[in-house]
Formats: sequence, C-alpha cells, structure tokens
Amino acid sequence: MAPERKLLKDISYSILDLSPITEGSGPADSLHNTLDLAQHAEKWGYHRYWLAEHHNMPGIASSATSVVIGFVAAGTEKIRVGSGGIMLPNHAPLVIAEQFGTLESLFPGRIDLGLGRAPGTDQLTAHALRRDRRSDGVDFPEQLAELRAYFNPELAYGKKLIRAIPGEGLNIPIWLLGSSGYSAQLAGQLGLPFSFASHFSPEYTKPALELYRRYFRPSESLERPHVMVGVNVIAADTDEEAQFLSTSMQQQFLSLVRNNPGKLQPPVENIDALSNAYEKSLLNQRLAATMIGSAKTVKEKLQRFLDETQADEIIVNSQIYDHQARLRSYEILTDIVQ
Repeated sequence: MAPERKLLKDISYSILDLSPITEGSGPADSLHNTLDLAQHAEKWGYHRYWLAEHHNMPGIASSATSVVIGFVAAGTEKIRVGSGGIMLPNHAPLVIAEQFGTLESLFPGRIDLGLGRAPGTDQLTAHALRRDRRSDGVDFPEQLAELRAYFNPELAYGKKLIRAIPGEGLNIPIWLLGSSGYSAQLAGQLGLPFSFASHFSPEYTKPALELYRRYFRPSESLERPHVMVGVNVIAADTDEEAQFLSTSMQQQFLSLVRNNPGKLQPPVENIDALSNAYEKSLLNQRLAATMIGSAKTVKEKLQRFLDETQADEIIVNSQIYDHQARLRSYEILTDIVQ
C-alpha cells in the first residue's frame, strides 16, 4: 500500500546558513545578516536555523560554528539553532560535548548537534585543524560513540574517568549529515535522524535515503526514520528575477569547480558567458535539487521533490548576494508552504 502523499504544508522547514561573505563586504556584515535572517525566520515560523562549518573559505563566515550558534540563539527566542554541521574529525569529541553542553545549558531545549565526517575544507587546511590527526574520517564511528557517551555515560560501557561538564546528562538531539551512503547507513543503524545534502549532492539523494530507511533501527531517541533534506531555493516575484539572482550561487559553484573559492559575487545577466561546456554540465548536475523561480514555479518544483523523497523536513540554503532579496526569497517560501 502506497504511503499517503505528503503536501508541502505537512512538513517542517528550516534554514541552512553559511553566513555568506559577499563581494564588497566582510565577515562582520555577514554575521549580522545571519542574525537578521534568523530573527525573520523565527517570525515566519521556520523550525530550525543551522550553521555550517567550513574553513579557509573567503566567502563563508561561519567557521567558528559553535560561537555563531550562540550568537544566533542569544538574538532569538524560540527557533531551534544548531550545526549543519560540525565536522567531527576536526575536533576532539570532548570539546564538542563541552561546547554544545554549554549552548544547551544557556538555551535549553533549542540546540541541535548535526555532525559530518568530511573536513569541510581542503586537505592542507584539514591538517592545520587536526595537526597529527590523519584519519580522514575513518574513525568517525568511534568519535561519535565517544561524543555520545559524554552526554550519556551509560553508553560508555565501562568506567569513564573523563566527564563533559557542561554536557553530561543533557538531551541534545544528534543528527548525522551526509552527501553519500556512509552516514545514511550509520544513522539508520544507530537510530538517529539523518539530514542529506541534496543542495550539493543531488544525484545521491534517493540511494542515500533508501539506505537510511532500510537500515533504520528504533532507538531511545527515535522510533521511526526521520529525514531532513537540504535544497537550494531562490525565489523572487518573477521567474526572470529569480534566475538573475541565482547567478551568484552559480558563480560560487564555478569558483569551487575551479578550486578558486571566493566571496559571493553580484548576479550577472549571462552566466553562460562565464563557463565552458564542461562547467555548464557540472552546474546542471549541481542544480538538480535547486528550486529557482516565482512562488508558483518554486511550489511546483518543491512538491515534486517532496513526492520523490518523502522527506519529513526540508532545510533550505539560499545563496543570494543582496540581503534584502535573500530575505524576500525566504518570505516567499513561507507563503508557499503554509
């Protein structure tokens, strides 16, 4: 028997923010725009506001993710705030337990801990972060187990001499994030909620979600599979305006393809003039889970995506150069899904 069709109004919507640094501005501007967007998101009824950890990226200001989470949580009242995600191999699990234990102590019932195993940067920067850690995520399950045991000592399966204070005994939801099948399977086996990065890895979405649901085992924290999927949404009053605004995000993708990351650039009239045939092909692949257009267009695309994924939540990334246009995009989305 086929599951009942989910409609856009049936699920929750959240925001994934990289605190984009735009051409002509600096990190301080980006971080204050982040807080402004979070405050609007809370007013519009978004469920979560997550910040992403990236390093050595001139266009991203959220590298000290735990600090930015505290800044956003302090400037809002009820929206959940968390990481999308913390790249655990870059950190000692004890440090993350203490940081998020502190955040949860300051903002009880509002903090999420989303975890990834990628470095969130290039290999040289990863070495600078980890120093003598060269695991490249191989020991991620062991790190995850250690981190979970700091919050719940019963998971340590033996005498534990080190305690995370604050942290121990706190109920902080842990999510696994992924762009392939590895974290999907692990999240399922551990009975944790799973968030998939369709916004930059759309081709693996369905296989990863199938793996997660197939391997899911109920746990104390989760009785049934819970999937959140990341998408890019750029909405405007017309399709033409949205297409124009989307060229900033496309330029950002091109800079990553060329291994030359930079600040988020102003939109351009003709993105095709800036890329060759191979790069256009890569762009089209990356944009497979991107909704660009007016309210009507985005609504149709988003419903098709929901039909395909049966997601429980959708988390939205909008890399738009102009802050007011970015706010407008999220406001339009709010109207679409109500």
